[in-house]
Amino acid sequence: MIISEQWLREWVSPQISTEELAHQITMAGLEVDAVDPVAGEFSGVVVAEILSAQPHPDADKLRVCEVNTGSETVQIVCGAPNARAGLKAPLATVGGILPGNFKIKKAKLRGVESFGMLCAEQELGLSDANEGLMELPADAPVGGNLREYLGLDDHMIEIGLTPNRADCLGMAGIAREVGLLNNLAVCGPAIDGVPATLEDTLPVELLAPERCPRFVGRVLRGIDISRPSPLWLQEKLRRVGLRSIDAVVDVTNYVMMELGQPMHAFDLDKLQGGIRVRTAEQGESLELLDGQTVELNSDTLVIADHNRAVAMAGVMGGQQTAVSDQTTDLFLEVAFFTPELLAGKPRSYGLHTDASHRFERGVDFTLQTTAMERATALLLEIVGGQAGPVTETVSAAHVPERPDVVLRAARIKRLLGFEMEHDEVTRILSGLGLGVSVTDSGWRCTVPSWRFDIAIEADLLEELARVYGYNRMPTTQPTTDLVIPPRPEKTLALPALRRHLAARGYREAITYSFVDPRMQRVFDPGLHPVALANPISADMGVMRTSLLPGLVSAVLRNTNRQQPRVRLFETGLRFLPGEDCLKQVPTLAMVITGDRFAENWSVPAQATDFFDLKGDLESLCALTRSEDSFSFSAARRDAFHPGQTALLSRDEEVVGYLGALHPSVCQELGLNTALYACEITLSALLQAELPAFAELSKFPEVRRDLAVIVDKDVSAGDLLRNVRASAGSYLTDLTLFDVYEGKGIDPKRKSVGLGLTFRDSSRTLSDQDVNLAVDQVVDSLGKNYKAELRN
Repeated sequence: MIISEQWLREWVSPQISTEELAHQITMAGLEVDAVDPVAGEFSGVVVAEILSAQPHPDADKLRVCEVNTGSETVQIVCGAPNARAGLKAPLATVGGILPGNFKIKKAKLRGVESFGMLCAEQELGLSDANEGLMELPADAPVGGNLREYLGLDDHMIEIGLTPNRADCLGMAGIAREVGLLNNLAVCGPAIDGVPATLEDTLPVELLAPERCPRFVGRVLRGIDISRPSPLWLQEKLRRVGLRSIDAVVDVTNYVMMELGQPMHAFDLDKLQGGIRVRTAEQGESLELLDGQTVELNSDTLVIADHNRAVAMAGVMGGQQTAVSDQTTDLFLEVAFFTPELLAGKPRSYGLHTDASHRFERGVDFTLQTTAMERATALLLEIVGGQAGPVTETVSAAHVPERPDVVLRAARIKRLLGFEMEHDEVTRILSGLGLGVSVTDSGWRCTVPSWRFDIAIEADLLEELARVYGYNRMPTTQPTTDLVIPPRPEKTLALPALRRHLAARGYREAITYSFVDPRMQRVFDPGLHPVALANPISADMGVMRTSLLPGLVSAVLRNTNRQQPRVRLFETGLRFLPGEDCLKQVPTLAMVITGDRFAENWSVPAQATDFFDLKGDLESLCALTRSEDSFSFSAARRDAFHPGQTALLSRDEEVVGYLGALHPSVCQELGLNTALYACEITLSALLQAELPAFAELSKFPEVRRDLAVIVDKDVSAGDLLRNVRASAGSYLTDLTLFDVYEGKGIDPKRKSVGLGLTFRDSSRTLSDQDVNLAVDQVVDSLGKNYKAELRN
């Protein structure tokens, strides 16, 4: 948003400099991005009148002009194509200085003396136009100082507005802010109703009232569009970044920049029937004013006559009903379009206009009639004609409602940190345009129609802080009673698990909670995950019920980039659909693939296997100081190898699983190496036992090795648990040191070697003590697993 400082000071003029004004606006939350002069630095330039223009005797493109400077007549050699008798234009006199410190001197051009320089806009730093001389109005005072005549001691202030401040997209809104900041009254132009001198109207139908609840129209006849816009209007538009086109377009642009209300003018003779505000028919075409033809979607709002769409509502008019040099009759329209239903539509067509910029953010929904009267008065003044009555079509049920907002006095100190005088609060809120009534606890505020960003109490607090001045608010040290939360020693901290896995060569991964439905079906085909209503992309369409789809995808990305050894883990939530609600389960997942060790000259290359992952998982279980409560059991699971899959249980409750991904799944996913994965409920790994001190024994330990023959389907874990249960209190360590199958052993059986270590803290154990314990172990193994001692 670019504003002219002079134009702003016509509304409200605080006694502060340009720099102070820009700083004040910035501190109020309307950040000033740049302040630039409206013209270059020049002097000695006056309004001059060309009395005659004769061809140069020795140059086809030059003219010798006699120019009245107001005090004398001088000869100027000029090459501008529009140099002609009767034209008033800027003249840089001898001794004058143009932008770039270019000094004007007497000169000879092809043998003809020239005493000065007639100027184009570019040469004065007004714009980039250099096609010819700058043409001044016929009533411009000859000999007058050009800077004073055009009011060029002005600045263009560029403000970077945030999307919530649509009310400041017009001079009226900025003036309201500056007036409030300086406690000054705002004096805008008087806008009176223009009486109708015609009875002509155009019928209007609102066929989509939820999108356009208010439409104001007016017929103007007998205009003379050949009349140019007055210089003051052209200059004001130039200083807010708009160029002059013709009087009708200039007036509609002027009203938009002044009041913040976009409007549009149709050639009345090109409209057929009345106006219908409706949604487009799918595939309906419309040629826009910029020359492009678009195919409209059925959710696009258009302004149409009885035969076709004539404008994309709130965005751009159509070429077929555009105002042209032959136009004599106009239909002016001013409307309010519901912001949330218009937002995004222009960008879907690759469009962004000054009108759509405002309508998408919200235009004052009571401003339309005022804007119509302002535009009508300007047009009748500039291009003449007669006006019909203003017609307003309204769907009251769809006009926005602004509920009152209550501000409690106690909340000001609590949230802003200081007490504000009640009179100051009332002044600020009233200055913002709110209707303020004082209550016992604070204030009740009626929100103005131009503030779409005020809806709750916090919005009012923000306005108070912004207008009062963030830089004026007192600085205080926050105080509070801080309570150190307890950290039970029986609960492991999640960072401890992460550090442990990092120490074992894993890297933490963070993947999306949204996964590819195809990957989801691979790992949990029996579950129906929650589908996203508006996914980021097709491969992120459902909420994950397992962390493995994301981790396996990360492994694929790494292996596809020639990483020979990948070890990843992730902690996060799984989203499991339930009968009444969505269960969110904190989970740890790990994946490994590739070489067992990093490449090293002293270690031969070995492929990772199931027991590498199992060992890493056992080391995590050991952190709980309750590793005996964990047990593994063979299992089957979708997507995993049936002979290399196990369940992990804690105290007989299944808490996770691990295994090798099935070769067919690896092939389907494009993995060239075996991949091993596990997934554990996180709570099972965070429950720990308290550490307890045990005095070191001064007495020797005794080890006995047993080799027992058992059936092949007996797991080593079952044997170890049985030994610990039957060996008695002297057993301090138990090791499985050998498993043998082959010659000398029944093909249906296997030999398992167990190392038992015994010790007592109070005495040296005798052979009888140890033998008794070993006999108990052998008897228990024989009874429970038909175990036999191997000879």
